[in-house]
Amino acid sequence: MIQWFPGHMAKTRKLITENLRLVDVVVEMVDARLPMSSRNPLIDDLIGAKPRLIIMAKEDLAESEMTKAWIRNFEAAGWPAIAGNFRTSNPKLLIKQLTAGIEKQAEQVLERRRSRGIMNTSIRVMITGIPNVGKSTLINLFAGKARAETGDKPGVTRGKQWIRLEKDLELLDMPGILWPKIEDPDTARKLAVTGAIGDNAYDPLDLSLWLIQWLRTHRPGRLAQRYGISETITADEIGREAVLVREDLPEQQEAFVLLETIARRRGFLRKGGNVETDKAAIMLLDELRAGKLGPVTWDDPETFTAPAQSVQGLMDETGVAAHEEQ
Repeated sequence: MIQWFPGHMAKTRKLITENLRLVDVVVEMVDARLPMSSRNPLIDDLIGAKPRLIIMAKEDLAESEMTKAWIRNFEAAGWPAIAGNFRTSNPKLLIKQLTAGIEKQAEQVLERRRSRGIMNTSIRVMITGIPNVGKSTLINLFAGKARAETGDKPGVTRGKQWIRLEKDLELLDMPGILWPKIEDPDTARKLAVTGAIGDNAYDPLDLSLWLIQWLRTHRPGRLAQRYGISETITADEIGREAVLVREDLPEQQEAFVLLETIARRRGFLRKGGNVETDKAAIMLLDELRAGKLGPVTWDDPETFTAPAQSVQGLMDETGVAAHEEQ
């Protein structure tokens, strides 16, 4: 099973708990391709009833109709949701949408302050999500320049960062947080195949075989269109390379044959004609992540169930966030 829980992520969980009382609104970023699998199950317990805005990043890599369905799901749970591609979308429009969403979620907090004679209109926002979901890119979009370090691999942001913006907004960037044990193997594979889990946590060959099986079942025709191959495997094509995969898994054998065919198409051959399936596996994962196999949403909107929320530990005995009295 794929497992990945670097030490700094355990510290991040503690950071979130310690700093949650300092903020008014939580912006939870998820990957639009896997809106549920990319939601850390610890987050709901940590955030509880704190006002929340869901940001679905990388919408260009997800299927638009399923993105709309997921937005409806989140909004039905009381969490307004916005989808966007923060690298290529209209920055001014996105900033306007996000700012409006944050201000809407902070309305009750600001009203409570006014009722207590506190004129502080600054809104403090915590941005959180799993690694490599685009938190730093979003902050840079808000700030107008590279204020937070960004990268295309998980684990770039290692410590919290406060960033003051215009319109009375202060953003707290938090490192990405995964959970100690991913119980569902398919959830782990989805996270790995989309790049949320570090390369050292999985075998690219095994993961690519799972990816091929998943695409053949759920998105038939994608491999054929991209690589000019047939996705139908005959009995005669299975056997020669079966020693490299488990013989009790026919689907995996078929996936290996397809991977070998893709490798030949791309010219991944060693001297003597031996096929470089390991190289083909990495190429397949890279092209999937870049959207070259078309948009894919891995999580079915019909599987969503809104979790129960808890307010324990979020407010002090007066019901006011800690920083409101500062």
